[in-house]
Amino acid sequence: MPPTPAHAGHGLPPTPATVLDEAAFTARAQARLEELYGPRASEVLRRLTTLVMHQRGAIDATPRPLWSERDQWLITYGDSLLDGRRPPLEALDAFLDERLPETFSGVHILPFFPWSSDDGFAVIHYREVDPALGDWSHVRRLADKRDLMADLVINHVSRESLWFVDYLAGSLPGRDYFIEMDPDTDLSEVTRPRSSPLLVPVSTRRGTRHLWATFSEDQIDLNFANPDVLLEFVGILLYYVQQGARMIRLDAIAYLWKEVGTSCIHLPQTHAVVRLLRAVLDFVAPGTLLITETNVPHRENMSYLGLDRLGKTEPDNPGESSAEYTAPDEAHLIYQFTLPPLLVHTLTSGDATALRTWAAQLPPLPAGCSYFNFTASHDGIGVRALEGLLPEHELEVLLELMHRFGGYVSMKANPDGNDSPYEINISYFDALKGTRRGPDAWQVERFLCSQNLALALQGIPGIYLHSLTATLNDHEGVERSGRLRSINRRRWHKQELDELLDSRSTPTREAFLSLKRRLALRAGEPCFHPEAAQRVLDTAPGVFAIQRGPLPGGRRLLAIHNISSERQPLELPELDQGEWYDVLADGALWQPEERYQLRPYRSLWLVQTLP
Repeated sequence: MPPTPAHAGHGLPPTPATVLDEAAFTARAQARLEELYGPRASEVLRRLTTLVMHQRGAIDATPRPLWSERDQWLITYGDSLLDGRRPPLEALDAFLDERLPETFSGVHILPFFPWSSDDGFAVIHYREVDPALGDWSHVRRLADKRDLMADLVINHVSRESLWFVDYLAGSLPGRDYFIEMDPDTDLSEVTRPRSSPLLVPVSTRRGTRHLWATFSEDQIDLNFANPDVLLEFVGILLYYVQQGARMIRLDAIAYLWKEVGTSCIHLPQTHAVVRLLRAVLDFVAPGTLLITETNVPHRENMSYLGLDRLGKTEPDNPGESSAEYTAPDEAHLIYQFTLPPLLVHTLTSGDATALRTWAAQLPPLPAGCSYFNFTASHDGIGVRALEGLLPEHELEVLLELMHRFGGYVSMKANPDGNDSPYEINISYFDALKGTRRGPDAWQVERFLCSQNLALALQGIPGIYLHSLTATLNDHEGVERSGRLRSINRRRWHKQELDELLDSRSTPTREAFLSLKRRLALRAGEPCFHPEAAQRVLDTAPGVFAIQRGPLPGGRRLLAIHNISSERQPLELPELDQGEWYDVLADGALWQPEERYQLRPYRSLWLVQTLP
């Protein structure tokens, strides 16, 4: 097998962090605060600087590299695994040590704070750990062994929070933390992710008031036009970093700023808040990553990398003024929301045309920016990202097929008063139980093909625990909770999961061991560095293929996937250019099968070092 960088220096180095000194931080913070608060910016900056400098002494400010090919994340709830003897966070830690000791570089524990609804996303206390899960010592122990991603649930708060109690009583600080609105106000332009009413009536000491609630009547939106709210969340952000968080996930960030008469999504002030939080991290804890969660059409999602604002990140000509371009200073990563539904469409239709067109049009990423590639998460499979990528009739076919495979469809409210599909609620394993012809015997192979393909794409992979365990649709969970998203939020009892993992032939064991092996191989392959170039290759509709690299020294990788239930020809001129070695076959010399015929759902990761 061709030598790896560890032997011959053919790889890319870990990506360095952006480091801001105090002067640079102050300048960036001042600019962002002026966008948000105008003439009040100087006073808010004084308070922000005091807060940041006070917290900075408790945080290790040594710059950490952003990422390398070894970065791979597990996504899980703190109580997705229960053993009945230990706090769930301790049971999770033990499971990772026993079953996945070196598989993942990091773990995203979904909101582990006291909560009142939405499985953690209606936070009651931001600086406490839900006692049903454990305590901060369990969180820190997990963070000591691997990188930790924590949620900053920044758009809204539980109505059981102390802030909301303050509001009801007319007491500070919560009195001014929420958005009151006259119910007769025209809010028809507001973009909604839900079909529930936007304004919630609340009884206070001052009578009935109507509050902005984007997601549910229990999740009351916070008023970031009040700088006290922003400063509160900067403090919470830094507290999470003190507890060991390496990555901060900005939940539902797109809806943060409200302005009557607008869509109230992706407003310039929202981007200014993200950029301010990035400046805080680059100053206090350089190398701590900021990731935005925005389940929206692809072009809108890309804006959180600053691509719509930057235009370009370096001069075209040596003499061009530096004022003509701006370095990226928004999120480090965005969730690649287009990938989950587009992969399901591709693998159930047996046609990679839409996937290939989308991937070929992805713009070059600025240095220090990347994608978080996932196929499944605690939420459903969002379909808004398919807008403009799939014809309406193709989306209708996909939704009907997911119904046949046991899933549901959640809706959102539109300005015209109608509802439209927002996400598919189904386990990813069951979403791939067949094709448009119906269920078949290829479910495991088709599912593993989806994971192989996602692991090969440019970016950093995130694997949901229930993909790792090939979890089926949890209809009983839906009945118990009354929430469609519970279909993909099963809580495993450790004994039951151990039995499935230790049995000779179960989909759970096959998926778990196969993914564990693929992740180990991926982590050792330098062509999977997040900043290694990606080029989409021209193939037949039943094949999706990309090239990663070449790297310094000429190393390149071809990731080739048969996304259909039929054998597919491999008509790639690159395959005739010297010898190739198959990473998925432990680096063995690749021997073309039956004159370049690829079996159904087979994947190849072929590497070569050019002279």
